[in-house]
Amino acid sequence: MKPRNKPDEEEAEFFHLPSRKNWSTRLIKFISALVVFMAGLVIGLSLSGRFNAQTEIFFPGTMYSVNCDKDFLGFKSFVTPQHLIHSMTDEELFWRASMAPKMEEYPFQRVPKVAFMFMTRGTLPFARLWDRFFKGHEGQYSVYLHTLPDYKLNVSTNSAFYGRQIPSEEVSWGSVTLVDAEKRLLANALLDFSNERFVLLSESCIPVYNFTTVYNYLIYSAHSFVESYDENSQEARGRYNRRMAPTIKLYHWRKGSQWFELNRELAVYIVADYQYYSIFRKYCKPSCYPDEHYIPTYLNMFHGSLNSNRTVTWVDWSRSGPHPATYGAPNITADFIRSIRNNGTSCTYNSKPTSVCFLFARKFAPNALGPLLALSSALMGF
Repeated sequence: MKPRNKPDEEEAEFFHLPSRKNWSTRLIKFISALVVFMAGLVIGLSLSGRFNAQTEIFFPGTMYSVNCDKDFLGFKSFVTPQHLIHSMTDEELFWRASMAPKMEEYPFQRVPKVAFMFMTRGTLPFARLWDRFFKGHEGQYSVYLHTLPDYKLNVSTNSAFYGRQIPSEEVSWGSVTLVDAEKRLLANALLDFSNERFVLLSESCIPVYNFTTVYNYLIYSAHSFVESYDENSQEARGRYNRRMAPTIKLYHWRKGSQWFELNRELAVYIVADYQYYSIFRKYCKPSCYPDEHYIPTYLNMFHGSLNSNRTVTWVDWSRSGPHPATYGAPNITADFIRSIRNNGTSCTYNSKPTSVCFLFARKFAPNALGPLLALSSALMGF
């Protein structure tokens, strides 16, 4: 029997056995269809993604879920920061604060403000007195606090001091860290373009006039109030280090009270200065007291005509020692406050003689608060 080369017709009809050629053709068609399908799927997904992306551009689905009206995104928060906490280093902060607009006109309604900058180690014993002083004058002042780095100030939410702590660093008495703190306060206050005058105060300072008197005195002054004098004594010229030459020479050297008041122009100059500050940092070591010499010397060298060479903060150095006299509750009387206001000191204001030389006073003990509050309304007008 010969082997069969092909199935019987019945077998072929039952099993539907395709030829080898037909099978290959069908396989190729299947694979081609699968490739076309997959390509179409990829192209479809791609077009769908593009369509969605383009749709997102013109009809963004998440645009209205983001609050684009937040203050920190707008012009208002740039010229008048509402929040003082930031992550800038001192170098970054000083660079940012030293920027000064060249246009004379402001693109917003600017009310000049006085920045009250407090350098404090802890509590503010006279916060209640200062709150009375500030009350009713919102928009004319700003408050800044340099404290210990981790200190949490405990004041009510309606206090002028609430939320006004700046990022601070450790400060050591008699060291250049005091100058660092002063520059840090100035720089943070300069971020508010409405701040025009800058007063440095301590936790032991009090005002001896009402806000309106202080505000007008400072805002309309043609000069800043930084004590700066030359004295041939161990406490003045004796602190000069000859290694500061030739950049700073002995005839440049000045001494003065740490408690200053500056206009905006001079505040920018001081924050921007590194050349002269670095010399003080290197050569004005303890027993030199850079906080009593850096700003007085710098202003004397470059901006003496803008400075009154006096301070507006009264203090009693009549007693011997490295610190001024401290006054507590038994000392606080109406006559004592009047003696600070009119103590026989003569000075000039806008180049004219005046008897109003001091706007603030120090150094007061915490127990002086009660008597001061009792006198503030009738005597000081707040």
